[in-house]
Amino acid sequence: MSSITIYHNPACGTSRNTLALIRNSGAEPEVIEYLKTPPTKTRLQELLKAMGISARELLREKGTPYAELGLGDAKWSEDELLDCMLQHPILMNRPVVVTPLGARLCRPSEAVLDILPDPQRAAFSKEDGEAVVNAQGQRV
Repeated sequence: MSSITIYHNPACGTSRNTLALIRNSGAEPEVIEYLKTPPTKTRLQELLKAMGISARELLREKGTPYAELGLGDAKWSEDELLDCMLQHPILMNRPVVVTPLGARLCRPSEAVLDILPDPQRAAFSKEDGEAVVNAQGQRV
């Protein structure tokens, strides 16, 4: 059985859809509610490296203290942005999924399909009704 981890926010529809797609492949991932159990700085650095993105690319603006902290300013170093995410975990965009095939910020949620080791087992539609996977387990 493969090892899959999702950094999840149950209040986020994209995160819920991503988790449901993982489960639709037959996997039961390790679910880390990152607002309750934030990753360490070292783990954040590992995730960024695995995803091939910068800390700035992982920042979430909407519904966070991004503007109040002035994080749009280019003066912030990678290290300082990581420190901000550690102080305010809501700044970390979600969901981040790690599988044996790689790591990805899964926005949109169907981006997880590119890194799931097992195929989808059934049709799947997002919470808003948008079809993502057909009855044959293929991306629509």
